[in-house]
Order: sequence, then structure tokens, then C-alpha cells
Amino acid sequence: QVQLVESGGGLVQPGGSLRLSCAASGIIFSIGIMNWYRQGPGDQRELVAMIDRTGNADYADSVKGRFTISRNNAQNTVYLQMNNLKLEDTANYYCNADVVSSTDYRSKNWWGQGTQVTVSS
Repeated sequence: QVQLVESGGGLVQPGGSLRLSCAASGIIFSIGIMNWYRQGPGDQRELVAMIDRTGNADYADSVKGRFTISRNNAQNTVYLQMNNLKLEDTANYYCNADVVSSTDYRSKNWWGQGTQVTVSS
């Protein structure tokens, strides 16, 4: 019914940058809050950033000032610009969103399959 597909992950050196994208597809009426989560090796999944439809955003303290979340409502897409990457940013990054489908107009939470970000020298 709805799919979230992440892209943009890869291998970068410390201090480098990456831009992640997550595109939602399907029969979509609207999308509420969109989030980026991450899960490193042996770690619990944690919320990295969130953004509402109007552009209000919030960030985890560990990424504040380095990461920027944004969205394009017309294209049902959310982005995560990651600058000054550190070794501890290495993780699988997951897109998450509350989506109202046009098929039943009921809100449902969806997850992408993740995109790997590896920061290494």
C-alpha cells in the first residue's frame, strides 16, 4: 500500500558529508510527521531528527548543528543533510512516517528498509 525507500548512504571519511533521501510512494492522502532513525552495531534504534508538515524540526543532541532535516510535501520526500560526520554516526539510517492512505483515510506508521552510512578513515 505504502512504501518508504531510502537512498544516499555510503562510505565517507570523518568530516565528510552525505545527503539521505526518503521517498514515499503509494496511494497517499497526506503525510504527517516524518522521522529519521538510526541504529549502530550493538545499539538500540534512536531518533535522529523529526519534522512536521510546516517545517518545524527537532534533533537529537548528538547531531544538533551538524544535521538538517527537510521535506518536500509535493513529492512526499524527506531529506537528511549530514555534515561534519563522525565515526559514531556510523549506523543504518531508517526513514519513518505517519501516512494517511487515500484508500481508507486511516493513519498508519511506516518504515523504510534502511540505508547504511559508514564513517571511516
